[in-house]
Amino acid sequence: MKVGIAFIAACTVASLAATAQERAPQPAAEWQRKYQMGVAHRTAWDLYQDLKAAAHGGRQNPTFAQLPDWSGLWTASGGGDFFTPGPGGVAPKLRPAAAATLKEGRDLAARGIVYDENLSDCGPPGFPRWLVIPFLREFIVRPEQTWLSSETVNNVRRIYTDGRDHLSPADRFPTYYGDSIGFWDGPKLVVHTTSLMDRSMGRSQPRQSEQMETVEVWEKIDARTIVADAWIYDPTLYVEPWHLQRRYAQMPNADKVLRLNYWNCNENPNNDVYKTPDGNTQYRDFTFTTGDDRKEQGR
Repeated sequence: MKVGIAFIAACTVASLAATAQERAPQPAAEWQRKYQMGVAHRTAWDLYQDLKAAAHGGRQNPTFAQLPDWSGLWTASGGGDFFTPGPGGVAPKLRPAAAATLKEGRDLAARGIVYDENLSDCGPPGFPRWLVIPFLREFIVRPEQTWLSSETVNNVRRIYTDGRDHLSPADRFPTYYGDSIGFWDGPKLVVHTTSLMDRSMGRSQPRQSEQMETVEVWEKIDARTIVADAWIYDPTLYVEPWHLQRRYAQMPNADKVLRLNYWNCNENPNNDVYKTPDGNTQYRDFTFTTGDDRKEQGR
């Protein structure tokens, strides 16, 4: 029971944090400048290399004393997404097939028809969808690599900052979270990600391709807020690369009650769902028994 109360309290705090953050969205002029940064570079790798040059090569394997403090638990607290207009009303320029898929998904969602081939099957959200999921996060910062983790299926993104390059083309293969390398520009973590899987980017949303590559810049801007600017390059989705900024708020946890737990819907057979012929989501037969009901009522 205590766990349930803690979880509800955490969700409430997260919701309040998100509401507070949404009152101060990314300024339109700042968003436009960063959007144009992406458009000015043909590939994500070109943008990454220019950011590295601007940082005079960046720092690889910094000392612990040179690293920022990102300790604690964090939750998503607002920001942009992959397919809606950014600040100032600038909309992503989508390829015709992606635009048609997005419209179809929105039309179905308006009729209450929604299926998610990733999360409905208890799979990991993958990247870049990981940026927008609501679950708790923890950031482990070390000189040679940074772990960006969330409690959803115990996801961990490993950002290598020890000077290594990406795997050679002959050794690469697509994964949920891809292959990420980075460097430190002062307190900012700059990341390039490639080798991502072809998969849905969200409920009723288009699919990303294996051609997708991204650049991110992570920075703690105050004691309770981390922001991540992301540029997404995928020629099958976007005519021009897209930019969004996500924000993450630190969860109050003075009594250390909150933990980053392993969350996996496969642990509960009642979460087993399937896609109906009309494209909707439906649960399979529940397995609750009278005995289980009595036990719950007697608590």
